[in-house]
Amino acid sequence: MRIVIAKDYEDMSVRAAMIVAGQVCLKPASVLGLATGSTPLLMYKKLIRMHCQAGLDFSEALTFNLDEYLGLSSSDEHSYHWYMNHNFFNHVNVQRENIHIPDGMAQDIERECREYDRKILGCGGIDLQILGIGTNGHIGFNEPDIKFEATTHKVKLDLETVTANSRFFADFNDVPRYAISMGIKTIMHAKKILLLANGENKADAIYRAIYGGITPEIPASILQLHQDVTVIIEQSAAKDIRQNVA
Repeated sequence: MRIVIAKDYEDMSVRAAMIVAGQVCLKPASVLGLATGSTPLLMYKKLIRMHCQAGLDFSEALTFNLDEYLGLSSSDEHSYHWYMNHNFFNHVNVQRENIHIPDGMAQDIERECREYDRKILGCGGIDLQILGIGTNGHIGFNEPDIKFEATTHKVKLDLETVTANSRFFADFNDVPRYAISMGIKTIMHAKKILLLANGENKADAIYRAIYGGITPEIPASILQLHQDVTVIIEQSAAKDIRQNVA
């Protein structure tokens, strides 16, 4: 595990964008696992700038998003379909047929989950998986106590996660309580993983994920067992780390 302390959110985002850009340049047909939320927003803006100003080419890349809320259509502005289109896909040359996001309106959720994993395997697996981390240590929507062997599945969101996500909704009661998420097993099969964290509220989760015991109570702790993980942490999120880092 490589740990990088970025001086601020901007620095974290630039470093992350450079890693994604490097992956795409080295392998134009890369399979990218993408994350949502506030953490990767500036990274996506940097990638859009690289595309527009330097010709970074996403035309052969395939993308698989980590998760989607259940019960929200792709046109709902709170959905991760909308988030990805608004913040990234509409501004770069990713081919629409190469974009994959779980269907939050699927009639058969179990089938949707099986098909999602089948598509990932059919593409040869994810080359680079981007992750954020929740204050409770979740990655994707894999909440504490989620089994490590889970593949893509339906998830009941913890109250802590619902509360954190309520900042994106006008009313707390509008926040979905369920989602489809890549499971830990699916995430761990990625060839490379890039974990991003910013904000002091993530400091405890980051410390426990990197230096604590490997336990479903902190789902991100399983990343200690992955062969190729880069963690980029903004200064305030790294306040609890007490050893030299790269």
